[in-house]
Amino acid sequence: MASIVFDNVAKHYGDAFVAIPGLNIDIRDREFLVLVGPSGCGKSTALRMIAGLEDISSGRLLIDGELANHLAPRDRDIAMVFQSYALYPHLSVEENIGFGLRVRGASKAEIAAKVRETARLLELGDLLGRKPSQLSGGQRQRVAMGRALVRRPKAFLMDEPLSNLDARLRGHMRSEIARLQKLTGVTTVYVTHDQVEAMTMGDRVALLRLGVLQQLGAPRELYDNPANMFVGGFIGAPAMNFLKARLALDDAGLRVEIGSFRMPISSEVLALRPRLADYAGRTVMLGIRPETLKPVSLTGTTEGVLRGAASFIEDLGATRLAHLDIEAASSLAELPTEADEVALMSPRLKVSFDAAYPVQRNELMGVTFDLARVHFFDMETELAIRD
Repeated sequence: MASIVFDNVAKHYGDAFVAIPGLNIDIRDREFLVLVGPSGCGKSTALRMIAGLEDISSGRLLIDGELANHLAPRDRDIAMVFQSYALYPHLSVEENIGFGLRVRGASKAEIAAKVRETARLLELGDLLGRKPSQLSGGQRQRVAMGRALVRRPKAFLMDEPLSNLDARLRGHMRSEIARLQKLTGVTTVYVTHDQVEAMTMGDRVALLRLGVLQQLGAPRELYDNPANMFVGGFIGAPAMNFLKARLALDDAGLRVEIGSFRMPISSEVLALRPRLADYAGRTVMLGIRPETLKPVSLTGTTEGVLRGAASFIEDLGATRLAHLDIEAASSLAELPTEADEVALMSPRLKVSFDAAYPVQRNELMGVTFDLARVHFFDMETELAIRD
């Protein structure tokens, strides 16, 4: 097993394009680290630099404490699992798993023993005599993993290995890969654009944007305490809502204003985020997750209630997701998810609620929220306003 360290590692393609300006990540021994981000963010480039498939323009890459910048791929003792299974169609499952050992000159007895052990871990024991064409997509992916695992490498590198599978099978394979990593203890770097995979599989998650590390931490840390608007908008499904709000101050204290909407900021919230007082009289961005918005009746008081028409409702089974055209629609904003994507026009407020709540399409709906569960961001820097 091994640790992997990116020490200000950069990747330039000539003078025209900088894929990664300078990456600093310390991947711990036996850790499962997920590199996540939108297309073009540099996550696969970072993975390929670990494998030796991409040259490093500057900085240092350390594998198990050894400088690896100029090591040949075969000398790094790294195993890769790709998006495509890349199995030999004319070989059996047993022969595919043991192929790498045979190339390295291992004895037949050693190959047979290691293949049987690996097949047991992957629950492939009954399939060793089959050809890839006789396997399901999930079984082929397990064979591809077995071919990497049988070598007992220092680290696994996985480049979106589940993207070719259907949704149900992806969910099953997520748990299988995570289970296997814990059983073997092999340091694993897993690349994906799917934030659900990142949240459910990794010990830690590194979120990249345009080659720059946005935040590194446990999945729950990125969800609960996003460092900036991009992290808040990328992590979480459905995506976070963003609303421009003015922090007004008068004799009654500090309050949030969104159009005609008013909500006082309690002393408890200010104790959690004392820096909010510095933003009195300024506009900030609120980040509100759809699941923290609570539907309320529009009869009686409407203080502290956002109103809007449910232009569209998605039925997700146990929950429903309403897209509201709110009265303060001009305050809504939406972040682009891809490096070259423009922000959408006229975004709607997304509200996740229990499927039993009675609301129909085009019906007026009221929602409220707890400011203690709202994220505040600086409009200029897009950084989270924290204590």
